[in-house]
Amino acid sequence: MTTISPTDLAGLGAEATIVDVREPDEFTQARVAGALNIPLGTLPTRLGDLPRDRPVYVMCLSGGRSAQATAYLVGHGVDAVNLEGGITRWYQSGLPLELGPAA
Repeated sequence: MTTISPTDLAGLGAEATIVDVREPDEFTQARVAGALNIPLGTLPTRLGDLPRDRPVYVMCLSGGRSAQATAYLVGHGVDAVNLEGGITRWYQSGLPLELGPAA
């Protein structure tokens, strides 16, 4: 499975497609700007929402759910990359987060 560090992902800028597979309440608490929330359980019905012409970067809280999602997506033809350590490592790396309900 291909992985990426938080700092490397942040370096890709707003062009990166980030999919956060946490539950909506988790996503509302804290999220990476521009990330698309597709909870892990809904992923099979949302495959059509994902681009097929560029990588999709998958994240969760600590990397477990996103690893499952990444494996599933790769198996369905999506160029998916798992974010090492999830949003926890993103935060620990000093990278920005949006907090609370989206404006």
